[in-house]
Amino acid sequence: MFPPPPLDSAAVVRRAVNRLGRRMRAERLPDGLPNGKLGILAHLYRSGPGSPSAIAAALHVQPQSLTRTLAALEADGLVTRARDAADGRQHRIELTRDGFEAMARDVDHRDAWLRARMQAELNETEREVLRLAARLLDRLAEEPETWPAADTAAAADG
Repeated sequence: MFPPPPLDSAAVVRRAVNRLGRRMRAERLPDGLPNGKLGILAHLYRSGPGSPSAIAAALHVQPQSLTRTLAALEADGLVTRARDAADGRQHRIELTRDGFEAMARDVDHRDAWLRARMQAELNETEREVLRLAARLLDRLAEEPETWPAADTAAAADG
């Protein structure tokens, strides 16, 4: 038979984050944006205009895989594409007002679902623990300047 799932902190957090992420993606409006489009709009909202390659790097996808999605977002009026003033070979992708409103509508719906679940299932102390955990998870998700390979070997949790 198969061994039981790992119980170290990293594995437990990974499973919980993945499970909540899948659940949040499932809680979409019937006419809501597909998750790929929503991710691009949310990135542009958080980070401002950027090149397709910068967006792809931030979202950890290949630039070629964004081509069709960016074209669809542009056709729908959710983003604009213009030549970069500093480097005419590059394009800058920018969120439009319609893009912001579409993203906000979708995000508001998912936030309302999560807010209701937290209110119904958790007490105030537990909700505060989640707020703290969210800040810590955001910190962990930031791109490190360098990846300390030695730390991964020492990260065993006992």
